[in-house]
Amino acid sequence: MKYLIVIPDGAADEPRDDLDGRTPLEAASTPAIDGLAARGRSGLVSHVPEGFPPGSEVACMSLLGYDPHACFTGRAPLEAAASGITLGPHDWAVRCNLVTIRDDGPTPIMEDFTAGHVSSEEASELLAAAGEGLAREFPLVAEHWRFHPGVSYRNLLLFQRETRGQLQGQLQDTAAEPLADDLRTVPPHDLTDKPVADAFPRGTGSRLLGEIMAASGRWFAGHPVNLRRVEAGHRPATHLWLWGAGRAPAMRPFSEIYGVSATMITAVDLLRGLAALAGWRRREVEGATGYLDTDYAAKGRAAAEELERADLVCVHVEAPDEASHQGDTTEKITAIERIDELIVGPLVERLAGSEHRILVCPDHPTLLATKTHSRGLVPYVIAGTGIEPDGGTSYGERTAAGGESVEPGWRLMGRFLGTTPGGS
Repeated sequence: MKYLIVIPDGAADEPRDDLDGRTPLEAASTPAIDGLAARGRSGLVSHVPEGFPPGSEVACMSLLGYDPHACFTGRAPLEAAASGITLGPHDWAVRCNLVTIRDDGPTPIMEDFTAGHVSSEEASELLAAAGEGLAREFPLVAEHWRFHPGVSYRNLLLFQRETRGQLQGQLQDTAAEPLADDLRTVPPHDLTDKPVADAFPRGTGSRLLGEIMAASGRWFAGHPVNLRRVEAGHRPATHLWLWGAGRAPAMRPFSEIYGVSATMITAVDLLRGLAALAGWRRREVEGATGYLDTDYAAKGRAAAEELERADLVCVHVEAPDEASHQGDTTEKITAIERIDELIVGPLVERLAGSEHRILVCPDHPTLLATKTHSRGLVPYVIAGTGIEPDGGTSYGERTAAGGESVEPGWRLMGRFLGTTPGGS
């Protein structure tokens, strides 16, 4: 039996006036996914339990069959795992966005949480400057912390015991950790076009993180990277935004829990990290960008190849989420249609005649109206071997509302695989 999961990140939404009361999923032309709904079963599921932030870090963990209550510690540790960084029991990782904050009015505004999708090369230069600024203005802090470049605007700030130099012997107890579980931060993508003054970190360690965020404005002002970007008509990276802090999560191998091998195809470090912690193979795809210009067809071809070696292949596509953060209805619909045409359609054809199951499910809603992630129900469809049709004819939020709900969300994986998990 082969298993295919397609995650159209953030594709779920609300009915919109500009779509005649339809959601983007309902307005998009998705004959391949509609065909799955006609041959399979649909329903609603929430992958973000109450009390958790409504982001992909929680939702994708649940969608991959892990209970966030047992496994979630924060977003940044998942991205650290994607980079092969091993966190010790008292180490911390903090997500570090390069952002554009507009400060020409009565209050600073988050203009762009991606700093105009700054390139990875530019980000590395800016983080090097941040490291120099940290050493210059916060010398004691710099002994224990380091910036780690990632992809584009997505980077990390790490605290690791083994890097703490001369203070190693003085800091052996957990009370010496710089952050604690009461730390609360706000994702910058939830602040688009909003004031940032009241969104700085709160809780243990928040003063340190806030001071670094404020100081980054001085470190980046007049930096050659920003001068070149402004001259080229691009937004500058004006600040660092620190959020998503956490310690290493404990996740049992997926194959141990569910009894199948798996491969992840994604351009996003968060999903790479989840795959690494779950013991999945990761397939990198040339042209996969994690943005609207991603090569959908290349992802589909890679998935077809991986189905030859793995029991389960998961294709994650970030584009619908990115379109939502921009508030761009047309681009969101286009992304959904390309997923259907260039990924789901060819893979349905590839699997025809063999024993297989296919699951299509967003991780969470990302609302065009607010440009932010939202907690709520998303539609899923499961079709294939052993799945009795429920009479559905199309895929969308309202048609799925008449199907079977799954609660809690992390149990959807067991239902899809037809197994009882051996733990979470």
